[in-house]
Amino acid sequence: MRPDEALDRLRARGFAEEDAQRLFAHFHEAESRGKLGHGYSRIEWLETLDVDPAAQPETIEAEGAFERWHGRGALGYLVLDAVVRTQLADPPERSRVVVCEQTFPTGMLGGWVRRLAAGGLVALLTATSPPRLGPPGGPKVAGTNPLAIGIPSSRGEPVVVDVSMGSITWGDVIAGLASEDQLVPFGGEQWHKALALAVGLQLFVDALHRESGHGAVLLVARPESDPVPALRATGMRLPGDR
Repeated sequence: MRPDEALDRLRARGFAEEDAQRLFAHFHEAESRGKLGHGYSRIEWLETLDVDPAAQPETIEAEGAFERWHGRGALGYLVLDAVVRTQLADPPERSRVVVCEQTFPTGMLGGWVRRLAAGGLVALLTATSPPRLGPPGGPKVAGTNPLAIGIPSSRGEPVVVDVSMGSITWGDVIAGLASEDQLVPFGGEQWHKALALAVGLQLFVDALHRESGHGAVLLVARPESDPVPALRATGMRLPGDR
């Protein structure tokens, strides 16, 4: 799919121009980074869903170090986009926890923390999804529940870590790059470690929600130091580098 076609299809789906541009920016970044399961293939997937393109997320609590958002039917991408813009416009005095309810799908989490880190904030984000992981031969008990961390640096690009607890992502299945039976906890014989992380993150997010459904939890904080240059001095390629 060409970029102009991708944007036109979002407009045709009924999204307002600003929202279409925000969705396109996220999908285009994923595409440009080789994350095809979170790129333009998601636009085709969204066309199969019952989506209210006019829905807008809402802040339902804001108390300095804590915020609670509700999707109100908006796509999770647009909820997190609004959350990121809000944190950059009004950063915490030291740190803030943001709980996002009814927030799905959330896309490439690394993209959200990269924006926060580029704006000078340390960020940690996780999000839940339908249960797709479980022990071999057992029930599916947790989503792939990725964990993304963004660390800003005064010299150069931020470091961005973005890890799904599956050996592949659900986006790979959507994009036709893998089959659903390949979606198992990563780690081979050590699969139980990834499943433990997936379950822990699932319970962490669910425990902070007031209602059932998928969502996300974000921690943002002002950095107290800049550890990235020393790590870059090793010459190693860091997570999130192109």
